[in-house]
Amino acid sequence: MYIKILSTFLLINNSLTNQLTYYLAAMEQVFTYEQLYSFTNNVFKQMGCTEVHADTAAKALLSADVRGIDSHGVARLSGYVRLWEAKRINATPNITIVHETPSTAVVDGDSGLGLVVAPYAMQVAIDKAARVGTGWVSVRNSNHFGIAGYHAMMALLYDMIGMAMTNASALVAPTFSIERMLGTNPIAVAIPAKEQPPFVADFATTTAANGKLEILQRKNADTPLGWVQDVDGNPSTDANALKKNGALLPLGSDREHGSHKGYALGSIVDIFSAVLSGASYGPWAPPFPAYVPMPQNMPGVGLGHFFGAMRVDAFRPANEFKDHMDNWISRFRQAKPAEGHDKVLIPGDPEREMEAIRMKEGIPIVDSVVDDLRKVGEKFGVQL
Repeated sequence: MYIKILSTFLLINNSLTNQLTYYLAAMEQVFTYEQLYSFTNNVFKQMGCTEVHADTAAKALLSADVRGIDSHGVARLSGYVRLWEAKRINATPNITIVHETPSTAVVDGDSGLGLVVAPYAMQVAIDKAARVGTGWVSVRNSNHFGIAGYHAMMALLYDMIGMAMTNASALVAPTFSIERMLGTNPIAVAIPAKEQPPFVADFATTTAANGKLEILQRKNADTPLGWVQDVDGNPSTDANALKKNGALLPLGSDREHGSHKGYALGSIVDIFSAVLSGASYGPWAPPFPAYVPMPQNMPGVGLGHFFGAMRVDAFRPANEFKDHMDNWISRFRQAKPAEGHDKVLIPGDPEREMEAIRMKEGIPIVDSVVDDLRKVGEKFGVQL
């Protein structure tokens, strides 16, 4: 089955051979979406989540696995459980709007699962956009929210453009620094089209996300040059660099290749998500691993997110816009590919194509993650 998945996907896009190899090399077992949904949903309910919140959280979490972003899917489930055990996640949050105008809001997540808080806040942005054209929501007192793209894509159902971003644990050194000050701080933008699939850009503001390092650690493999630096700020290929007080690098790797741009992008996410909302920012952002002590003198509460929704017809008729998006996408698909590449991709293509494969063939899970999930299941009496 693994060979079939690999060959099918490589026929779609040869340019992703190396990335897919990282994911498939150590895979041992395949599960259906339904199996993983049932298991994850039941774990969240055993943590105390309501039926609605458990359903929301499970769907948000699994959206990463089906789209091929394995680092942010069920591999993170045990991390959420440990945060809950450490009383850093509230399974029954009272999520509230603490300040608002017709087009803006600040949401307090009451230490809830980011997988629950984020969809709530994105829906607030969508509802405001439906009324006044655009909606903007900044969130405080939340936790890790899975993949940003899932939340941005909620707007597509309403002929809206969606945006989502979040700050995260400080693992990234700014350009010219050896101190970890920022998170991987992703940005996602989802734009509807008509006949063509939507444009969905979802990317970290670092050269690589921390989850990629975890995958390489399981394989005992090195990172490509430009992903991390060591404790002294020297370029490194050690996948365990963070455990040795090294740091992730901003998008661009180094100053000569544009790391100052990645540093700026990550800073914008941090400010919009946390400084604007009252969450903790920069080096004070709460760490995801429950065993890492919380920073001292935190200036805010929890992690922060930022969401936006823009009604297309607030700018031009939606059908007219989507016709032109189809034209835009079609023309970019027709761009002449460089030697060794089959075609030019549109943001969202690899994830959409992977989703089609995995919903049909199943979702491969690394053996060590399967073991981790089984331990979680044993803790709560839930069978995988």
